[in-house]
Amino acid sequence: MSHVEFVVEHPGVPRVMFGELQRAESTPAKRMVQTLIQRYGERLHRLIEKGKASGELSPSLDSDAAAALFIGTIQGLVMQSLLAGDVGRMRRDAPRVFAIYRRGIRSAQ
Repeated sequence: MSHVEFVVEHPGVPRVMFGELQRAESTPAKRMVQTLIQRYGERLHRLIEKGKASGELSPSLDSDAAAALFIGTIQGLVMQSLLAGDVGRMRRDAPRVFAIYRRGIRSAQ
């Protein structure tokens, strides 16, 4: 929800990021976005591994795929809200979408 709240409060950031990523050439801004997403993925990977170690998440969970899915899910919510012209839509949709994500990664215990 922190990621969603950031985008709701700063809706121009994803617009700039998506615009920059459309450029074919490597730019400082594009490299910065790539680094940001890579580090975010690494942070999520560590959190997922902690969840697996504690038994909260399935031990067979593919941590890389789960991190990529989480980032992609947020990006999808961002894109849909920007297309709808309603960034608040993310705030309404995120809890329901995250509940589905959590059911998919939780431990069967």
